[in-house]
Amino acid sequence: MVIFGWRQYAHRLAVLTLVCRSCGNPAAHMLRKLVTKFTLFFVPLIPLSTKHSLQCTWCGAESKLTKQQATELAGRAQTENVHSGQPADPSWHGQPPRNY
Repeated sequence: MVIFGWRQYAHRLAVLTLVCRSCGNPAAHMLRKLVTKFTLFFVPLIPLSTKHSLQCTWCGAESKLTKQQATELAGRAQTENVHSGQPADPSWHGQPPRNY
């Protein structure tokens, strides 16, 4: 018996503050990449498709982007973080890693 299928993986690329096209509020938007991979015995092997989207955290509206648009927005988010003094990694909270 061979078990195969597909699974989707969501990656957060950046968080940007933009004016939402749907609700008109200046709110945080999550730039995400959704990758669908072929799995064999629950092991992801081959990427089948990649999609990029921008989702408003205020109203939940989601818009699809091309790879080029997503790359430009990710670069813009990184330069905004550098100029504002914020870390580029949103999971970093200003504490250096511990050396055990």
